[in-house]
Amino acid sequence: MNLRDLRYLVALADHKHFGRAAAASFVSQPTLSTQIRKLEEELGVALVERAPRKVMLTPAGRDIADRARRIVAEVEQMREAARRSQDPEAGTVRLGLFPTLGPYLLPHVVPHIRARFPKLELLLVEEKSDIILARLREGRLDAGLLALPIHDDQLHAEFLFEEPFLLAVPQSHPFAKRASLSIKDIADQRLLLLEDGHCLRDQALDVCQLAGAGEMSGFQATSLETLRQMVAANVGVTLLPTLAVKPPVARSKDIHLLGFRDSTPSRRIAMVWRRSTAMSAFLHHLADVFRDLPPDLFTASPEFAPPARKLAKTTKKRA
Repeated sequence: MNLRDLRYLVALADHKHFGRAAAASFVSQPTLSTQIRKLEEELGVALVERAPRKVMLTPAGRDIADRARRIVAEVEQMREAARRSQDPEAGTVRLGLFPTLGPYLLPHVVPHIRARFPKLELLLVEEKSDIILARLREGRLDAGLLALPIHDDQLHAEFLFEEPFLLAVPQSHPFAKRASLSIKDIADQRLLLLEDGHCLRDQALDVCQLAGAGEMSGFQATSLETLRQMVAANVGVTLLPTLAVKPPVARSKDIHLLGFRDSTPSRRIAMVWRRSTAMSAFLHHLADVFRDLPPDLFTASPEFAPPARKLAKTTKKRA
């Protein structure tokens, strides 16, 4: 048994296809298949159920693949520890972000990361939160940006910032005449929400429960942009994270945004990594870059005031 064969098994567990696993491992399919068979012979158990179109691991195969993944990850950690002892701010960091955060945060933070760590290669992976957590535990990611709380004693969570939610309503909605709301004002509203698996859905449901609001039945969006378009089309109202309405995101003339005066709903974002990682000291420095972002990125700006109110002030001045 050697490390190379364990990598082949992990690749096969990931891709569940000999051809794709071989391509990912940069070897021919017969080579990978032969080494997997040798591994089965050495262990004395079948690791793989071979079918014409796909591959399934046996129960023993799944268990051994999980163990192999941890071994491979530990070896990578050894290499990373040795390399970072020579140059702590160089190398590669694999960072996971969930879809309702990544596209809106990265334009603001990536230039600062490049300036602070010019030799760093930052590999970004956008996945749902449960997948990021699984890949962190397996060693396939070095860190992840996730919403708190995180319940895992093997992971360290470094708080970064708190991001308020805004209520997005169509310009024809009665709320569009207001500049802000109380949380109790949305008690009779039915909100458009994301589909299952998005942490923003769970956060929005928590707000609904707090306010006494509900979910609009018969519709679940696959992305934040779909929610935004549905509000613009006068289908309903929704909650949007503050970063998702900040430049460079274009403002929609068909959407009115309102902040909350009291009990402001929000989500707390942290950088999460394994407590055992050799990169812990560096990840603390990387977290500082996120933590030092301008505070106004996470506050509702005066531009959210409704046009009607701005017009009234202008008229009064002219009088």
